[in-house]
Amino acid sequence: MKGTLSIGKAIPTAMKKAAYTAFILTLLSILTTGCMYPSDNEQDSQVSYRESVKRIQSAVDDFYKEQSVLPILTADAEVPRYEKYRVDLDKLKNMGYIDEIPKTAFENGGSAYFLIINEESEPSVKVLDLNTKQKVNEVQMSVNRYKTANNGTLPTGDELYPGLFAVDISKTDVKNMKLKSVYSGQEAVFMMDNTGTVYIDYAFDIMQAVDKEKAKPKSDEDLRVYLEQASYFAPVKSTPYYWKDNQPVAQL
Repeated sequence: MKGTLSIGKAIPTAMKKAAYTAFILTLLSILTTGCMYPSDNEQDSQVSYRESVKRIQSAVDDFYKEQSVLPILTADAEVPRYEKYRVDLDKLKNMGYIDEIPKTAFENGGSAYFLIINEESEPSVKVLDLNTKQKVNEVQMSVNRYKTANNGTLPTGDELYPGLFAVDISKTDVKNMKLKSVYSGQEAVFMMDNTGTVYIDYAFDIMQAVDKEKAKPKSDEDLRVYLEQASYFAPVKSTPYYWKDNQPVAQL
């Protein structure tokens, strides 16, 4: 299954209603055939982190129980939630809570940071995929260069949600940039706000998770929690999503 899938505007314009309807029908077809579930490659990626996450989670729990603090690296207040509280793996190793740093960790040559989320209620270890973060950062730098070279104009594509637009990659100097979602394996969509800050559109992945759980989200519920529950990965470079008109809608 190829191509880019994204939930479009919460309320499409009249000119786009036909295309939007066609997309919804396609999405429903995909849901019923099960194609939205991860391929073997994506499942292998999940499995490759399973033992690492379990080991680090156990170490974090023991550390917190004995030390009354979490083993995290200091982060600035403006760091986004899904990048903020990195596990201090060196501390865990040096204090004997883990025998060795997992090979999947950046600290040992791997391609992931291990994070703690829900730090005040139920500290949970998640994986920050550095390939995803790096590619978003590359698109961000390209958008910044375009903005500088074009008197503040952005490489804006279609409006996906109120105040959020697809990045028109064809206008940038990273025209061949592609990124697969760590959740579904589908090609991810880069989007940005009016200032040019770049995010990933996780609506497709959230819809998949909601459908799998047969959930009925509340209107005031940040839907990224479904990604937390469905995977070891953290939704890095994301905005909050809320349920509106039976679909996830990104909001700033």
